[in-house]
Amino acid sequence: MTGTPPLPIPDPHARARLLAAVRFDKRGLVPAIAQQHDTGEVLMMAWMNAEALNETLATGRACYYSRSRGGLWRKGESSGQVQSVVDLRLDCDGDTLLLLVDQKGVACHTGRRNCFFLAPRGGELTEIAAPLVSPESLYGT
Repeated sequence: MTGTPPLPIPDPHARARLLAAVRFDKRGLVPAIAQQHDTGEVLMMAWMNAEALNETLATGRACYYSRSRGGLWRKGESSGQVQSVVDLRLDCDGDTLLLLVDQKGVACHTGRRNCFFLAPRGGELTEIAAPLVSPESLYGT
């Protein structure tokens, strides 16, 4: 370890080497799991394409690929709930990313801290966490 902060990575050649190590699927996507860096809380899972990963590496701010919008999704761009990437890890197969992030506010578009708030309880799928903020206040809808 050099003691150099892992992100951002300003050198485009260094970013290209990292991108080459990632095994994107046939759609050009790789799953990316966001985890709170200091608590270990799993916040969300999203997709990245090469452009989103390159931007994340360059800026240190989480950028994903939105399949529904068909384009880049810069986390917190409209809600203000930004993810600063503290570290990034590639799994042993090269086909899944782990982003260790510092989450500002909530991670889920439903206003919850994380996206994993549904769990089986008594044979039913139950909400186990209430929203911390209203989605309307996040997105002005």
